[in-house]
Amino acid sequence: MTNPYNTDLDRTPANYQPLTPLTFLERAANVFPDHTAIVHGALRRSYAEFYARSRRLASALTKNGIRRGDTVSALLPNTPAMLECHYGVPMCGAVLHSINTRLDAAIIAFQLDHAMAKIVIVDSEFMPLLQEALSLAQVAPLVIQVDDPEYDGPRTEVEVADYEVFLTRGNPDFDWLMPEDEWDAISINYTSGTTGDPKGVVSHHRGAYLLAQGNALTTSMKKHAVYLWTLPMFHCNGWCFPWTLSAIVGTHVCLRQVRAEPIWSALAEEEVTHLCGAPIVMSLLIGAPDAAKRDLSHTVQFFTAAAPPPESVLAAMKEAGFDVTHLYGLTETYGPAVVNDWHRDWSDLPADQQATLKARQGVRYLPLEGLDVLDPDTMQPVPRDGQTMGEVMFRGNVVMKGYFRNPTATQKAFEGGWFHSGDLGVRHPDGYIQLKDRSKDIIISGGENISSIEVEEALYRHPAVGTAAVVAMPHDKWGETPCAFVELKPGQQADSETLRAWCRSQLAPYKVPGRFVFTEIPRTSTGKIQKFVLREQARQPEFT
Repeated sequence: MTNPYNTDLDRTPANYQPLTPLTFLERAANVFPDHTAIVHGALRRSYAEFYARSRRLASALTKNGIRRGDTVSALLPNTPAMLECHYGVPMCGAVLHSINTRLDAAIIAFQLDHAMAKIVIVDSEFMPLLQEALSLAQVAPLVIQVDDPEYDGPRTEVEVADYEVFLTRGNPDFDWLMPEDEWDAISINYTSGTTGDPKGVVSHHRGAYLLAQGNALTTSMKKHAVYLWTLPMFHCNGWCFPWTLSAIVGTHVCLRQVRAEPIWSALAEEEVTHLCGAPIVMSLLIGAPDAAKRDLSHTVQFFTAAAPPPESVLAAMKEAGFDVTHLYGLTETYGPAVVNDWHRDWSDLPADQQATLKARQGVRYLPLEGLDVLDPDTMQPVPRDGQTMGEVMFRGNVVMKGYFRNPTATQKAFEGGWFHSGDLGVRHPDGYIQLKDRSKDIIISGGENISSIEVEEALYRHPAVGTAAVVAMPHDKWGETPCAFVELKPGQQADSETLRAWCRSQLAPYKVPGRFVFTEIPRTSTGKIQKFVLREQARQPEFT
């Protein structure tokens, strides 16, 4: 039977427009043109200026041949230019590729080639890194350099386009492009895996629109909230907060580097209300010298992901004026899509019980339609007993389009109508989920994902290494750090410093193991390495 409510009631421009977070900035600039949108050192930039510069960028990119579906890469710290890229690039129909500034040149070259980058916008600090990457890449994109006045380090003199000059070629009243379909790509972000299958996560306008609003609802951000950029914007597009802040007409406070003194100064002087970061940022704040700390006149909302912070850190953060909330998500879910929603009566519980509750990842964000822990073989939910493990799976509008140019990986990730996270967890009787292990052995160090396989492959390239197994080892500062168990080949010799130097030549610095253990590696009867045994060993207090 035909649905009568679908008869003669069609989509038209009057009643349907594609969802896109770009409209948030347009509205903010029209309604609150003089409100401060961006703070960066001495710089104060209004929403009218922010919108005009973003339109200039879109216009200039268009004049340089950028069309719908082209990739524009950004190798930038948390600066105003990075915020402008989050609007100006998709405003001309292009797709923003934010590059992790901590990666090595070979990995960046791989990403540029795989994403087919047409233009790269780079901060002057990272120009040498980009030059090395381009010497290894197949693509030859136009390079535009941002000379940030807050950067006081060495500069490499190269003949490339200047960002500010480039903007002058654009029209501040540019009639920017709405997506043809809200399913159109808005960004591509690469997961930590860089060998084997390329994993370029494609996000769409609809998902970015929904998660940006979901952030505001989940974090209780009021109109004109002030957000401090300690979370890198290259991480899942800053968890969509570059778009969230325009929705609530808030203020971005930019920071080039995450250091204790400027963070405390910004918290007090700019009256910051919200910030996000890995547990290491909390340790940085509470471990700062007393001279750097500032008294806060208000409670600051701090949102963290990765490994849950220990009870002592939570207590110290509360005493310092922060309310900490645990989030969880992946690049494939636009950043956090799960929140440890706190119940008021939990605050009356003893501190150790509160810490236990805060260690859980939580429940789904409002814009996420489905979150469950399923048996990956039967695709049935595991019992809600807090003990039976299964795979955490997601379903909804804030799940990626898929992996760019990798249909096999996309199909595998979406088997059974759910996105398979690869994370193993349990579900408690109240519905809250808690991670217990990572099926892909990802190590989260200072908020950065490290593939144990990638580190192992680097070790295997050393001529003295016969077998290598890398697991997570607890670390007071970084939360986790790689620990490498190594069996040397017969007749070969190598010590920790030799392998550490080797890894430094093969990997980004944060991926280098913090400890090397030369031992016989435990195996099953079929020869498979028993990583669970190594993980338990690495977690023992006497080991660390």
